[in-house]
Amino acid sequence: MAGKLRIALDAMGGDRGPEEMVAGAVLAVRHEDVAVTLLGDETRVRAAVEASQLPAELAHRLEVVPTTQVVGMSEPPFEAIRRKKDSSIMRAFALHKEGRVDAVVSAGNSGAIMAAGLKYLGRLESISRPGIASAFPTMKDPVVMMDVGANVDCRPRHLFEFGVMAAAFSRVLFNIERPRIGLLSIGEEGGKGNTLVRKSHLLFQQSSLNYIGNVEGQETFQGDVDVIVCDGFVGNVCLKLSEGLAEVVTAMLGEEIKKRLPAKIGYLLARDAFAAFRRRVDYAEYGGAPLLGLQGTGVVCHGRSSAMAIKNAIRVAAEMVRNRVNDHIIALLAADDFLAKKAEAAEGENGPGAVE
Repeated sequence: MAGKLRIALDAMGGDRGPEEMVAGAVLAVRHEDVAVTLLGDETRVRAAVEASQLPAELAHRLEVVPTTQVVGMSEPPFEAIRRKKDSSIMRAFALHKEGRVDAVVSAGNSGAIMAAGLKYLGRLESISRPGIASAFPTMKDPVVMMDVGANVDCRPRHLFEFGVMAAAFSRVLFNIERPRIGLLSIGEEGGKGNTLVRKSHLLFQQSSLNYIGNVEGQETFQGDVDVIVCDGFVGNVCLKLSEGLAEVVTAMLGEEIKKRLPAKIGYLLARDAFAAFRRRVDYAEYGGAPLLGLQGTGVVCHGRSSAMAIKNAIRVAAEMVRNRVNDHIIALLAADDFLAKKAEAAEGENGPGAVE
């Protein structure tokens, strides 16, 4: 086991129960060079592991750590982590802090995941707010959007840091040397958008990042930008809208095919293309959404995550550790840290959103 990355998986997170989480961990140890620590109800987790019938040479890669509490999806995050020290989410990040695991993956309460990560790991130096990034399919290569829900009230410094962190993630995970960064707005012109967007635009313009300017919503899926920056309120709306649209389009297409015999015949002839399309728009293929800005590695998964989504989230977490994403973030931010400090000073003097 020497040298093999170990990922902590919150087996009690998600809507499908620990059995689905364990199934994802089983897929991960079958297909990825990782070990997985499962945290949760010992009886259910061990039963699921035994039911998987993993061969002995793989079964030793799964470790079970019993926990007695679960954080519900609707619980207030900071209250939950204060009251539930033995929850699977809290214990997972405690193991990360102790160095017993290299990363944490959870499909549980995203606010509690962020809060637990901050409590046990803290923020990277010069990062004022960690955020959640998410990869979207496009007509070309995937685009990384950040933030998609962790921070709903932001200042220009925060959006600038999101751009730095997402660029580092895109560089490492998608092998893009200088990711093109766009700021989500209601118009391409620099003067468009609310105060936050306009002030953030000035920061990006002065930086050494490969900033291409404002991008509008319809450009998200064109593939002409590698990173899209926005606050968590807007980003979460975009994320949920995109997921819902993909599901509706797939369902509507299926309904239309069933209505007509020629359409059914056409489907049979093109079913490989339809299968490829479904994979391309399936969030499960992209794993989870990385928590960027922590002194460690965390990945947040969709509450409805399947075993395949969990397996891919574990893969993403392992790739982030192996490729030292945090080191890339620190290096990128160091090159432009004077801008962030300038923004912070201006906000202190003139109030939120002010950048001279």
